[in-house]
Amino acid sequence: MTGRDEGGGHTVGHLLGGRVRYAQPLHGFRSGIEPILLAASIPARTGDRVLEGGTGAGAVLLCLAARVPGVLGVGVERDGTLVSLARQNAAANGWADLSFIEADMAALPETRTFDHGCANPPYHHPAGTPSPDAARESAKRAGADVLDVWAGALASRLRPRGTLTFILPGAMLPTCMAAFASAGCSVTAMLPLWTRAGCAAKLVLLRGVKDGRAPFRVLPGLVLHAAAGSGFTPAAEAILRGGEALAL
Repeated sequence: MTGRDEGGGHTVGHLLGGRVRYAQPLHGFRSGIEPILLAASIPARTGDRVLEGGTGAGAVLLCLAARVPGVLGVGVERDGTLVSLARQNAAANGWADLSFIEADMAALPETRTFDHGCANPPYHHPAGTPSPDAARESAKRAGADVLDVWAGALASRLRPRGTLTFILPGAMLPTCMAAFASAGCSVTAMLPLWTRAGCAAKLVLLRGVKDGRAPFRVLPGLVLHAAAGSGFTPAAEAILRGGEALAL
């Protein structure tokens, strides 16, 4: 996901093995693999409406649109510079069905009903050492109630049986499950993301269903790297570069 510096404070590169043109800030918060994995896990179909919290420069919705033609996406981001980049990215890829609004998740404006909600929420502990970069600090740190706020805001815009999906550190799993439940989304599945086989999962994908009743399942998970210092596993490569779905 590296890119060339084109001036104007941003770089231009590609996602999904070149299928998505993607501009992002040269400094500050830059996308990792999390948005690609999150996009791969959203069970959207053509015509479905998807609401993303903390969209940044739009990587999640861009990758989702590449996999699901005709998906209707709305990204919410409080940083106006990132909102502008996300709009430029959507236009550069020819996806007029993606839109981006500048707003805080704690004061989300009225919207239409959505089929799916998703987020890679801020996860740095409020008491931790702050980043010297203001943009990265803003993107990665929030208050102690961030999961309750974000889950509640997204769930309130979902139709009955709509899905809510977060990608977040494994250490935040109990708190996030409680936030989903408080927002009226029954937690139905958790998928661990292992850096390597035999390691604890640093990241997980969590799925909830609004007013759902399905039992909770712990899924087999995905190993990202075959060994220390090696490239991605074939299964991870198929998602990160091939654009395949990651079923929850």
